[in-house]
Amino acid sequence: MGNIVELDVRDIPPYERHGRIFDAWHALAVGDEILLTNDHEPKPLYYQFEAEYPGQYEWSAEERGEHWWEARIRRIALPGG
Repeated sequence: MGNIVELDVRDIPPYERHGRIFDAWHALAVGDEILLTNDHEPKPLYYQFEAEYPGQYEWSAEERGEHWWEARIRRIALPGG
């Protein structure tokens, strides 16, 4: 298991969230993961990962409370790998 980057975006303005998440993503090595905490189900983010990083990540997300979702985004490959 690699490093885990904990990223709580609930207090970040919505227009800045994906940028911060992708900055963290680009810094991950294979085996590292982001533990993302968000105030809604991160479906749009999932679809963006599907479009831009197919085969490079593993995704799991679940609701932890009424306005609290966690997603684990694990890097499993580098681009072209």
